[in-house]
Parts: sequence; C-alpha cells; structure tokens
Amino acid sequence: MLRSHGNISLADIIVRLCPGSLIGQKPHMQHAARFLKNRCRHTAFRIFRTRCEARLGICTRAAKMASDYQPDRTSGRTHVKPLLSVAPMMDWTDIHYRQLARLISKHTWLWTEMVVDKTIIHSPLLDKWLWYPPEQHPIVLQMGGNEPELLRQAAKIAATYGYDEFNLNCGCPSDRVAGAGCFGASLMLQPELVARCMVAIAQGAGPDTPVSVKCRLGVDDADSYQQLMHFVNVVSTHGGVKNFIIHARKCILRGVSPAQNRSVPPLRHEWVWSLKRDFPHLSFQLNGGVISNYTAAGAVGLNTHGLGPGAIDGVMVGRAAYNDPWGTLGDADVAVFGAESNPAMSRRQVIQDYCKYADAMIGR
Repeated sequence: MLRSHGNISLADIIVRLCPGSLIGQKPHMQHAARFLKNRCRHTAFRIFRTRCEARLGICTRAAKMASDYQPDRTSGRTHVKPLLSVAPMMDWTDIHYRQLARLISKHTWLWTEMVVDKTIIHSPLLDKWLWYPPEQHPIVLQMGGNEPELLRQAAKIAATYGYDEFNLNCGCPSDRVAGAGCFGASLMLQPELVARCMVAIAQGAGPDTPVSVKCRLGVDDADSYQQLMHFVNVVSTHGGVKNFIIHARKCILRGVSPAQNRSVPPLRHEWVWSLKRDFPHLSFQLNGGVISNYTAAGAVGLNTHGLGPGAIDGVMVGRAAYNDPWGTLGDADVAVFGAESNPAMSRRQVIQDYCKYADAMIGR
C-alpha cells in the first residue's frame, strides 16, 4: 500500500522517478498514476524525459574541470565546484524535495527556497525555515530583502545553521516580491543598494562563507548589456561579490506573470559568456533554458573563442530538475562532475531510501 506522509506522497515520488512510457505498463505504476490523479495535490502533474545524448568530448572537459578543482580548505569547506545547481523555487525546493535530489546526486548544489530576512529575524520556529539534514550539503541559502541591517541580522542568525553560501535574490519577478516587497528583480534598478546589502550579508554570514547574487539580464527597459555591466561592476566593486548566477532573460515587472517571465523574454545565453570576457576575475553561472545534466556539461565545457573551455563556472537547472528529477540529475555526478559512479543505481533504490527519510521525518 502506498503511504503518504503529510505533503510527501510516495505516489508523487514514484511517478516523478519513472519515465512516462512506463506508466500503464506495470501494475504498481498504474496504481501510482491513479493515486496521483485522484488523491495527490499534483493533479495536473506531467512527466517528460529529456532526450539529450552527451557528446563525449564536452562531458570529458566538464569532468576534468571538476576533478581539477581544488576547494578552499582554509574555510573547512571541501565541496566540489558548483558545476551544476538546482535553482531556488518557491514552494518547490523545500527540504523534502532537496532530500530527494540529494539521494539522486551527491555533488549537485542545492538551494533553499527564498527566505525573507524578516521571517528569519522574527520567526519563533527557525528550524521550519532553516534546518536541513547534514547530507544536503553543499547547500545555498537564498535570502530576500532590501534593508542592509535586516539582512545582516538575518544572515548572522542563519550562519549558525552552517550553509555553504548565502545568496541575495535579485531576479524574482513576482508582484509580491518585486512589486510590493521592492526586492527581487526590482533590486537590479538599484545596484548601489544591492552592494550595501551584500556587504551586510557578508558581515552577518562571517568571513569563511561565500556570498553571491542571482539576477536577470535586466528589468523592463533597463535591459541593455551596458546596464548589466554597470550592475555587475557596482555590486562586485562595492559589494565584494565575486559570484553571480545569471538568469539569461530580462524581467518584465508589469503586465507579465512570473510564468510568462520564464518564456516571453528571449534567452540570451551569449551575454553570460560576454560577462566572463569583460569580468574575467569574477565567477558566473548560467541559468535559464538548460533542462538536462548533459546540456549543463556541454555549457560548462564549451570551448568559446577567446575564452576557452570552462569559461563559465556552472549551470543552474530549474523546473526540469523538479518535474523529472531522475532524468535531469540521475547521471549528473558522472556526466558533469566526473565521478566514477552515481550514488543511486536505480529509481527503486531512490524510492526505498526516500521512504526511510519520510519515516524519520514523522513528528519532526
């Protein structure tokens, strides 16, 4: 019998982990599909498999980059370079999804949902927002806010949980965030404020914890490459930020929904490589339009004219990693990070391990 622990539906997990072609072929898959349709909160869940073949040369270059990476051992952090990350997504990348992703990939960097600074400062239940099992390392806390002092206080509190990196959200197009909240993507219009916020976060997080900014290419009519360069220059020079995660689309704040902001503005991947050309001392990760670990390996290992292979430092995958975690992350450790094997040998193993996790979470 399929069990359900709160919002953790084992039927949901089974259907996510199995390719759509298997649904209807085996009795337990039929049962899972019926359960999902009739009882699970994901009633419109759709399964897709990314059909992308890895080109051996590209994946080999990405793997070599991972093996050559020497982590900063002075800070006590020995995690691999973030060649592949799962994007922060509200209501999606919670602790339970992250555990599922970690069972599939040991090295992929995981991100929390955005947590607002005031929530951290005033919540009596900090574990609800900040606690995570230790095996979820490497993990990044994404923060939301626009007041440097509040961000400093929140980062100082969150630092006790041992996150591997702190990130400021400068890319969310939601009305609640960029509109009424005056942070998220709207912060790109105020690079000097972002710089002050990042100085404050770094002070709160401590000297051994890296900080980063996740942003778009621009906002509304402030969407030229020169304006993007100005944003990066100010935030890096005055805010001390060395790591940028670039969603390679601009953001339209009015008249377009958050979902449309992921498809209506055109992708401009080439701008991320241009940033690396113009700011060679900074680190850039590509977000947007990448839907498999093989595509990610190709982007990381891309031999760009004038920059060579490995110009960008990583790739971030969003909804593809949630909708099809096995298809997106199942071969990530080998294809992207150059590991000898992947931690999960089968979907069945992932389901069994996740059941143990779900049982352990009851009553927590």
